[in-house]
Amino acid sequence: MKIGIEIHQRLDTTKLFCNCQSALANEGEAPKCTITRRLHPVLSEMGEVDEASQAEFAKGRVFEYQTFGNNCLVEADEEPPSLLNPQALAIALQVALQLNATPVGEIHIMRKMVIDGSNTSGFQRTAIVAVNGHLDSSKGTIRIPLIAIEEESAGIVSSSEGKATYRLDRLGIPLIEITTAPDIKDGEHLIEVAEKIGMMLRATGKVARGLGTIRQDVNISTEGGARVELKGAQDLKMLPQYVETEVNRQLLLLKLLLELRSRKVLPIKEHIVEFSDIFRATKPGLIAAGIKNGSAVLGQKLPEHEGLLGMELQPGKRYGTELSDYAKKAGVKGIIHSDEELDKYGISEEEEKAVRDALGAWENDAFVLIVAPLEQAKKAMGFVLERANMDFVPGETRKANPDGTSSFMRPLPGRARLYPETDVPPIPLGKELLAAVELMESLEDKKSRLEKMLNKEMAGRMLKSRYLHVFEKLVEGGADPMLVATTLEDTLVSLRREGTEFSDIEKALSELFNEYKGGSFVKAAIPEVLKGMAKGARVDSVLKVYRLQKITGEALGAIAMEHDFDMKIIMQKYRLQVDAKEVAEVIKEGKKEQGKDFI
Repeated sequence: MKIGIEIHQRLDTTKLFCNCQSALANEGEAPKCTITRRLHPVLSEMGEVDEASQAEFAKGRVFEYQTFGNNCLVEADEEPPSLLNPQALAIALQVALQLNATPVGEIHIMRKMVIDGSNTSGFQRTAIVAVNGHLDSSKGTIRIPLIAIEEESAGIVSSSEGKATYRLDRLGIPLIEITTAPDIKDGEHLIEVAEKIGMMLRATGKVARGLGTIRQDVNISTEGGARVELKGAQDLKMLPQYVETEVNRQLLLLKLLLELRSRKVLPIKEHIVEFSDIFRATKPGLIAAGIKNGSAVLGQKLPEHEGLLGMELQPGKRYGTELSDYAKKAGVKGIIHSDEELDKYGISEEEEKAVRDALGAWENDAFVLIVAPLEQAKKAMGFVLERANMDFVPGETRKANPDGTSSFMRPLPGRARLYPETDVPPIPLGKELLAAVELMESLEDKKSRLEKMLNKEMAGRMLKSRYLHVFEKLVEGGADPMLVATTLEDTLVSLRREGTEFSDIEKALSELFNEYKGGSFVKAAIPEVLKGMAKGARVDSVLKVYRLQKITGEALGAIAMEHDFDMKIIMQKYRLQVDAKEVAEVIKEGKKEQGKDFI
């Protein structure tokens, strides 16, 4: 088993090839206008066509693009790109140096062909920044062959058989891409490596934060199998499950191939039969609905495949699912196969027998049906046969599903997808430019600095925290480090579990701690103050409405006397309004005045 990872992190700068802001449009904001395009593959500089691009082109989809306030003609592909963003390049170089990588002599922008609609131009601009880096881990050195900088893709809004809609506010945001060699030993080691790179990126203080700003693609291969790229493995805790599931999927595919070889059924000859007439009077269901809408029903025999299409390769996904995913390359919704319960599609025993008779599918044979417009159905059946005839485990790009399984997306891309960008000149990385790159604080230096202001356990938590940048800004503004850390890592977590959320954590906590420094409320009141602020109120209003103003001085002395200087009773009654140390001091002084011993 071999494992590697690609980490893509958005940078906190303007866009990569224009001066548009990288902030996304607000939730529910209406687009300014829409653009409609069709995309097609082009030849590489070697005269080749990329297989993954051909697979996307076969779907024949139309793409609609929504534009927003942070879009210009560059994102619309109506204007040549500007020069590469120097700030984004500097950040990428800083990260490269931290990863012990060697910057290239000259940066060349390349076009990476992508025609799934996620780029208006049909390609993504990318450039290698540094090579031959490495990272230390608990299970050995992890080689980092390359570090690149590239454009973020457009954000998907919706997708159907013939059309996909994207929003362009995300398109062009700078990404740093860090690729490891297949040196990772197992799933737990994968988490460690991903976390360490993630912490290193966050420690720069120059990367974007929030959901979707960092993504992981995992490359997995097994002996006798193939390299598979799992796209979009977002949750680090799920990484071991993705690894285990993919390795098991490939081992089961190898077992299935052995069975197919023993049955000597490959290659399967194309013999597609149309069954639209047979199903004209079928029960209401998918087939009946398809015929009503003008679709055809095509069938193909799979000799000696009985029982194999129902063989589970992943939890809830079978070999038939693999064939169905390939059929979807043509834009169909999927397939129907004979290892399923056919009555759920409205297929009667008589109709099944008629299909088998027409196909010559006997006792040990299986069959596949596809319901779609005739030409689309033919194309889809061709993809099914392509997959069924593979006498090997195919290398693929697969989508990482939230349940730990994966689904086929497209073949692995090859060298044919890259060709030079002719609109942006190369950038020499001379000594002067490299010397101008300010060396950032290393991960170890940051860890050491945090441990000087926090205890070791909390320093470790903050180093991994998504709120590290907020912590540093608040502490820089004079807030107590330990109080800020516990608020971020404990108080906010508890409030979130209760359903209390903030749209802007940094703004809320800046107001909170500025007021706290003025002594208007006590530490114990922070959770209650935050609850009020989450409803949109200012700190001073929350303190008045909920009576959380700090009691001190003569007022505190009067309360202490009223309760006979009993610390327990005072704290029970005024916990959210008094400081325990102040209460203890008032009690001490009060008892002295009464001539009592302070215990």
